[in-house]
Order: sequence, then C-alpha cells, then structure tokens
Amino acid sequence: MTFPDRALKFNVDMQETSSRPSPSVTVAIPLFNEEPGIEQLLKRVAAALDELPWSGDHEILCVDDGSGDGTLDALLRMRPVYSNLRILSLSRNFGHQAALTAALDAASGDVVFLIDGDLQDDPAKLPRFIDEYMRGADVVYATRKQRPESIWLRAAYALHYRLLALVSDTPIPVDAGDFSLLSRKAVDLIKALPERQRYLRGLRAWVGLKQTAIPIERQERFAGSSKYSVWDLVGLSLSGLFAFTIIPLRVATVVGAATVFAGLGYGVYVLVDRLTGGAPQGFATLALLQIIFAGMILLVLGVIGEYIGRIYEEVKRRPVYVVAGEWGPESSDG
Repeated sequence: MTFPDRALKFNVDMQETSSRPSPSVTVAIPLFNEEPGIEQLLKRVAAALDELPWSGDHEILCVDDGSGDGTLDALLRMRPVYSNLRILSLSRNFGHQAALTAALDAASGDVVFLIDGDLQDDPAKLPRFIDEYMRGADVVYATRKQRPESIWLRAAYALHYRLLALVSDTPIPVDAGDFSLLSRKAVDLIKALPERQRYLRGLRAWVGLKQTAIPIERQERFAGSSKYSVWDLVGLSLSGLFAFTIIPLRVATVVGAATVFAGLGYGVYVLVDRLTGGAPQGFATLALLQIIFAGMILLVLGVIGEYIGRIYEEVKRRPVYVVAGEWGPESSDG
C-alpha cells in the first residue's frame, strides 16, 4: 500500500517487548546560563550512565542555547574529563523548546533521555525510565508530584496543564514537563513533524505510541535562578494552547454571537420603551455598551491575531535554530 505524503509511517516492531536489546543512551541537556552547575551536572549524568548494567555508545549531549555567561567555556573545559561529551552551541538564545529540538536532531542514541540543566530533573532516575522502555514503552515521561516553586507559580502551572488537557484535540498528560525518555522511533517521528513553533510535550503526546508516566518529585535548583520569566511562561502556555486546539476561535465566535444577541435584545427593549412613551436611559448607558462591545471586538480580534501570527511564523519557514559550533569527544578531533 502506498501512503500519501501527508502520512507518517513507521514499521511496527513485532518482537516481544521483553526481548528489546539494551539501548545506547543519549542524555540530551539544553543549557542557558548554567555555568555554576556544569561540573556537578556532568558528574551526576555520568554516574547515572555508569549505573546502567551494560556498556554501550552512550553520550552526553549538551546544547548551549546562546548563553551569556561562561557555560560554553565550562563545557569545553570538561571535554578531557568526559570522553562521551558532545557539545552544540547555538548562535543565539533561540529558547528552551528550540534547544530541545536541536538536541533531538543531533542525538544518536537508541533512546534519548531529556533533562534540564538546572538539576531539578534528577539524572539518577535514568534506570527507572530505561526499565519502562525495556517493558515496551516508546515514551516515558515524568509527572511532577511536588514542585519547589512558589504557591502562585505552582497554581499557574496546574491551571495551564488542566486547561490544556480540557480543550486540546490531543490528550496531553497533566503535570508532565519535558523530562522524558524517547525511543528512536518516537524521536524520528517528532523530528519528521514540520512545524516551527515547537511545543515538545504536546508533540510527544501527538505521535502516540505506547506512553508511560513516572511520578517524580522535582528538586530544588542546584545553582542560579530560573531563566523563564513570567512572559516566557505565558508564551509557552499560549504556544501549547494555540498549537493543539481551535477552541479559542470557537469561544470567540460564541462570544461574538452572544454580544450580537444581547445588542439585539437591548435594541428591542429601547424600541418598546420608546413606543410606550419612555425614553432611553441616556449617555452613561450608551457609553457603557459601547465600551463592552468594543472590548468584545478587540478580544475576538486578539484571538484571531494569535492564530494568524503563528501562521505567519510557519510560512516563513525559517529554521528553528542555528548551530554556531559543534564539538565531539576530544579524542575524535584528531
């Protein structure tokens, strides 16, 4: 059977899941201004790889997302210590999701273990993720049982995940971030998706396959502070919302229709009042109605504008990121 270009196709592995061979592992880490924690990060990741009961062509892949501090220099200093360290340096800060995309594109392992560089994602959990993979899962993701952030930030995260799960066309797990392990099959399917506006945890759910959750208690940052500003978090939330549902457009339509019916109802009231000898209530009422209707119009235009803006970004077809430099294991440089 010939599949059209619009279809993605993969070969189903008919082997027993228990007979999966021991995989080579790529630990992929996006980094932005994480210089103080680099040494400890690599130490813990290397220790997690050493805990695996088999040896293999495991690699540590660090993507420096245009850091303004000494993150890249710190990584380069570590190359003689870690023979399996690979480094990508992006030409500027493209954002966390772009750095994750670069990591997936460059990873060579049979499985890719995605963690953040602040050590809130514990590398020591790698064997638990591998166990689920060996049982047949192609996507193993962490769900956060507890977060060390402030109450308002935890509430904002909880609201985002539940709202997205409620309206999304794709079932997206609640409280599941980017901390995950992906099989080569899942990685290749995600890489094949053409969109430029990347929301990895949504794309991960969209490809389907067998997915398993592991509840994880998130840790405190090892050093530094969060690089996500409030606006960054809002932008990420909107990216997930607008990429996986058109519900906001439908809500805008409903709001517009409700406003029209309310206006018609008020018009009938004014007409009847006038014919029965009454008079309109005056300037204050008219001004208030005008403000309400203008606000509704701007709200609907704003929702439409969000979708148009994303269409504009997609049709430009600019690359998601630009690689400025790449370093493999020091022994391979010749």
